Amino acid sequence: MLTARDWGWAIGSDTVDVGVAGILRGIGYRVSGTGSRVVQTRHPVPGTRYPCRARTVYIASDFEQPFEPMRPYDERLDHLLAQAARVFAEKGYHSTTMRDLAAASGMSLAGMYYYTRGKEDLLALIQERCFTRVLAGAEQAVAAATDPAERLQAFIRHHVTFFAGHMAEMKVLSHEPAHGVTAIKRRYVDLLEKLLKDAAPDEAAVDRSAAAYVLFGMMNWIYNWYDPAGEIDPRRLADLIAGIFLGGFVEAPEEKVTHGHAH
Repeated sequence: MLTARDWGWAIGSDTVDVGVAGILRGIGYRVSGTGSRVVQTRHPVPGTRYPCRARTVYIASDFEQPFEPMRPYDERLDHLLAQAARVFAEKGYHSTTMRDLAAASGMSLAGMYYYTRGKEDLLALIQERCFTRVLAGAEQAVAAATDPAERLQAFIRHHVTFFAGHMAEMKVLSHEPAHGVTAIKRRYVDLLEKLLKDAAPDEAAVDRSAAAYVLFGMMNWIYNWYDPAGEIDPRRLADLIAGIFLGGFVEAPEEKVTHGHAH
C-alpha cells in the first residue's frame, strides 16, 4: 500500500489533491475519500520511494471508433464530405449538427475540425468539389465527341451518370444556397449554352438560355424519384433525357408555338 505521502513526495504534498486522485482512479488505483490513502495492486518494496513517471494510459471513451488503417488525407476528406452530404440530404442542412456528422462519418469532433472549420465550411466544400468534378468531366466528355448533337448528348450523359452516383450531393446542391461557387457554376452553365448554340444555331439566345435551365431541371430533379439500382440504369436514363430534349428542342417540328401564336 502506498500512503498519500508516498505520492505526495513527487508533488510536494502529504495528501493527494482532487485532480491527482481522479487520474489515479482512472488508471486503476483506489484513493480514499480524504486523499490520504492510495491503494496499489502491486506492492512496492518497503522503504522505497516511487517518483511520478510518465506512462501511456489507455482509457476507453464513448467517442472511440473501431481501429482502421489511416487513409490518405484526400480519401478521408472525401469520406467526410460524402457522409455530410448524405446527412444534409436526409435531415436538411439547418437541422444537422456537427455531432450528427461525427456519428455518420465515424470521426471524432476533433478529427472533423482538422478538415473543416464547421458545418458551413463542409457545405461549401461539398458544393465546390461537386461542381469542380462535374465540370472537368463534362469538358472531357464533350471533347471526345464529334458533331454538335453528339457533344450535347455526351454532356447530358455525363451529368446524369455523375449525379446518379452522387444523389445526396445533387439534392444538397439543389436545395441549399451556393457558397463561393458562383464562378464555376457559371462556367458550367456557359458550357451547356455553347453546346446548345452549336446544336441549334437558329434559336434565339434567350431561348437557348431558357432551354439550358429546362434541361438542368429535367436532370437535377431525378433525386426525387430515380433509383440508380432500379430497372433503368443511369446511362439508359441519360439517353432517355437526351432523346426527349434533342427531339423537342434541337429537332423541333416545323410548326412551333411562339408567344401563343402558331407559325
